Amino acid sequence: MTSLNPLEFRITPGDLVAELKTRTPKIGINEGLWPGLTMYRYDAPAVPMWEEVRELHLCVIAQGRKCVTADGGKTYYDPLTYFAINDNVPFRTEIIEASPAKPFLSFGLQLDHELVRQVSSDILLERQTTAFTSSRPQKPTKPSFVSALDRDMMDAILRFLRALSNGADRRILAPVYLKEIVYRALQAEQYSRLIERAASESQSNPVSAIIAYVHENLAEPLSVSELAERAFMSPSAFSHLFRDVAGKSPYQFIKEMRLTKARELLIENESSITNISKAVGYRSTSHFINEFRDRYGMTPRACSDALSGREEQHG
Repeated sequence: MTSLNPLEFRITPGDLVAELKTRTPKIGINEGLWPGLTMYRYDAPAVPMWEEVRELHLCVIAQGRKCVTADGGKTYYDPLTYFAINDNVPFRTEIIEASPAKPFLSFGLQLDHELVRQVSSDILLERQTTAFTSSRPQKPTKPSFVSALDRDMMDAILRFLRALSNGADRRILAPVYLKEIVYRALQAEQYSRLIERAASESQSNPVSAIIAYVHENLAEPLSVSELAERAFMSPSAFSHLFRDVAGKSPYQFIKEMRLTKARELLIENESSITNISKAVGYRSTSHFINEFRDRYGMTPRACSDALSGREEQHG
């Protein structure tokens, strides 16, 4: 009897596009069925608009491309990323990619401060003994950040949007899914902070030193036993400490670093998928393609085509 792979039934970016299409019947702004939820649809590029949010704001694009100017810098984001910006930060948005055939589709969601504090406290409570966190929640220092829209975040977003269509689901399930969205956004921010701090703290903390080493040597084979030896620890003790600091196993953390770097390389250059897989430490291109698809919901080639505006070529 053939077993079924549960990943085959998970969502793809196309599911998010279809969901937003049904919820944006008119061009421009469409109100959502949740406080602070606004949905957008444009059939052509739009002129820049200045906005300011009162809460932590999450912006997700299902289709198209957008430029946000905030705190003196420009940020471009697309269907494979989401943008988060702190409250009371004025920012300018400009839709730069949209057409009748492929309309710009996105939504903005204001996140209640109390919910963000609650989730932040829960995360920090799990890590209060580590070198990277304190026992008190800390407000993010960066006014905004962009993170990859991986499959777990897409799952949570789609479940949240679908729950809004039914009264009971909206009351009972939507708050649960919203909390998951906040959790995954904060986890992504924590992930980037770990890498940033590793560069400055590698001499004073063994896990920081290992994260910095991994970041600089993604193309090399990286086993837990080798990394533990570099930290002058046993593999079991190293794995336990690493999980306390990073919130996940060394293997999972390294895999995420490799896939994140691969996505950056797809954006930055026209290297072949084989070369990119080798550059981030995969010895098997097919294994790389499978893990990339598991995280982002599409193959590296489909990702490259989506980012460049090309149609996906099959065959």
